[in-house]
Amino acid sequence: MLYKGSCHCGKVAFEVEGELGGAVRCNCSICARKGALLWAVPHDRLTLVAWGDDLGRYTFGEAKIAHRFCRGCGIHPFAEDVREDGERNAYINLNCVADVDPSTLSVFDFDGRSA
Repeated sequence: MLYKGSCHCGKVAFEVEGELGGAVRCNCSICARKGALLWAVPHDRLTLVAWGDDLGRYTFGEAKIAHRFCRGCGIHPFAEDVREDGERNAYINLNCVADVDPSTLSVFDFDGRSA
C-alpha cells in the first residue's frame, strides 16, 4: 500500500510503500523527546516528493541514524540509516502519515537507550 506523509507545514513531504503492521516506540534520548511512533521500512521504499533546503539533518552519538526534520516547522517526519555498508532502512514517524491512526496500531517498545 502507498502511504503519504509530511511535516506540519508541508515543505517536507514523502511517500512510502509497504504493509503497515505496527509501530515501534524507541526510548533513546531523541525519540523519547519527539514522541514518535516509528515504522521501519527498506530505504528504497521511501520517496521524498518535497524537501529542498527545508530538510534538516541531526545526528548524535555514533551518528548511525540521521534524524530528519523540517527547518520551517521543526517536525521530524522520518529518520534514516546513514551507514554505507549493509541494508539501509528508513524510520517513518507514523504521526506524520496521512490516513493512519497510530492509536489503532500495536506498539513494540524498543530499548534504544541501551543499543
